[in-house]
Amino acid sequence: MYSDQKDMLLTLCVASVSFLSFKEKSILLNNLDSLSALAVLSIHDISQIVGRKFRNAQWDGTHAVREAEKSARILDAFGITMLLHTQSAYPALLREIVNPPFALFYRGNASCLGSSTVSVVGTRRMTVQGKQAVFSFARDAARDGVTVVSGLANGIDGEAHAGAVEACFDAMEAGRESGKTCAILPCGCDMVVPARHKRLAEKIIKTGGCLASEYLPGTPSESWRFVHRNRIIAALSPATVVIEAPPGSGALHTAQFALDYNRDVLFHESAFSERAAAVAECVKQKLESDIALGKVSKSKIENTIERYRSDGAPVIKDYDDYCRCRAELPGMRSSKTIAQEQLF
Repeated sequence: MYSDQKDMLLTLCVASVSFLSFKEKSILLNNLDSLSALAVLSIHDISQIVGRKFRNAQWDGTHAVREAEKSARILDAFGITMLLHTQSAYPALLREIVNPPFALFYRGNASCLGSSTVSVVGTRRMTVQGKQAVFSFARDAARDGVTVVSGLANGIDGEAHAGAVEACFDAMEAGRESGKTCAILPCGCDMVVPARHKRLAEKIIKTGGCLASEYLPGTPSESWRFVHRNRIIAALSPATVVIEAPPGSGALHTAQFALDYNRDVLFHESAFSERAAAVAECVKQKLESDIALGKVSKSKIENTIERYRSDGAPVIKDYDDYCRCRAELPGMRSSKTIAQEQLF
């Protein structure tokens, strides 16, 4: 892909320009023939090339080159691969969205993202029922040859990866194939966030899955990056399954991204259990307090699982039910669910 080290450094440099969109990065790269040409550009020069004026954008070409050189060293040290959007191995579903990652950085085997996938998300404050539900769902999905995509966060995400990893180890012992699991990180993939999931991350790679990120190696996690990476989780699968999610949960951001991409969104029945409702009520009370203090917007408390269900989101009970639901005609599951609820 890269004719020499300078070619790779130029691509890394362009990928690091945070104030440019996917399209603008492509335009900039196509208008440069060397790393030195990028280093001497001013913010005005970049604006002229991509056709957009920037307000408050910070740019230092020399510093960007140094950071790219630092990232290249980390790539080598951690065995990280940079996958450009123009390469055939770049996930096709990810390429479909409006503003996909210009480059995807990964450790492990990213080919698992080219097979059948399902995104599984949920709250960090999971219930015992939710923990059991997500582990068995992910395990059964992987047993069925499906790659489980999630965010490696505490709670539901971690259990999703753990369930898929168990299926992978079982398959390896039996000498057969299985689905894998992929963790999308809110930081460079030379790090693991949260740190307590380092062993789980190692198992993901060992079983043929991958850790992936749109951020250059060395990039730390920040609160806004957690939300930003959720769009990638949603984009990598034709369907997103929400296990449990109290009001304002990041999992519901992922669900909204999935709907925006015209993908399916399904909710596990554990999301509507009594214990999940109790957690949701605690979260709601905290949000109400924060809203009164002006810490968060009112829209956060309005983003609930009930809103999605009233809009017709299907409710499933396990992986087999998920498969049946995806095979049904649109609208059938939500109607049946509502009708059944009215009987009890």
